[in-house]
Amino acid sequence: MRYDLVIFDNDGVLVDSEPISNRALAAHLTELGHPTTYEDSLRDYMGSALHRVHDLVYERSGRRLPDDFDDTFHRRVFAEFRRGLQPVPGVAGVLAGLGAAGVPYCVASSGSHERIRVTLRTTGLYELFGEERIFSSQDVGRGKPAPDLFLHAAAAMGVPPGRCAVVEDSPLGVHAAVAAGMDVYGFTAMTPAAELAEATALFSAPAELPALLGHGRDAADSAI
Repeated sequence: MRYDLVIFDNDGVLVDSEPISNRALAAHLTELGHPTTYEDSLRDYMGSALHRVHDLVYERSGRRLPDDFDDTFHRRVFAEFRRGLQPVPGVAGVLAGLGAAGVPYCVASSGSHERIRVTLRTTGLYELFGEERIFSSQDVGRGKPAPDLFLHAAAAMGVPPGRCAVVEDSPLGVHAAVAAGMDVYGFTAMTPAAELAEATALFSAPAELPALLGHGRDAADSAI
């Protein structure tokens, strides 16, 4: 089907931030006495808001993370982003193709508003969105896997959930989209396909996405 709104996750879908972010998170937690490998961070926290980090650490250790945890982590990871963050190859072409076809799109991320803007500006994608099409878990209080963020984005864009497609790369995000009553397309660049089994369909490169969204060969060609 052709959709009235395409909702993109940010980290790992628009910007290649997951390796940078999860290495920084694992290192920070380990420094604080909560040994965490890069693989642990991907498994437990990829696609989630920082409140999930606080919750899981407390659940497992009975200890609270320090009050300045979020600020320290953001300062470190934003510095890393500004040094080397890149857009996911091909995704700018997908966005341009949707725009040319008159299909509205937005970003809905578990990250903070500041994080979304830092990553989009650093990678040159910000101009393809603008302020009115950026949504964060900060807007709703509950991040993924709750459906709240996707429902909020759809409502703000004036589109019923059943007419929306979500593009995600994490199991938490796929679950949130399904719970919101939306079709969801799972990006398998970093996540094994089996972990995205709830998705409507899977793709391994952005060039495959336009055809899945119902925009045919011309749109797919523009994304290569």
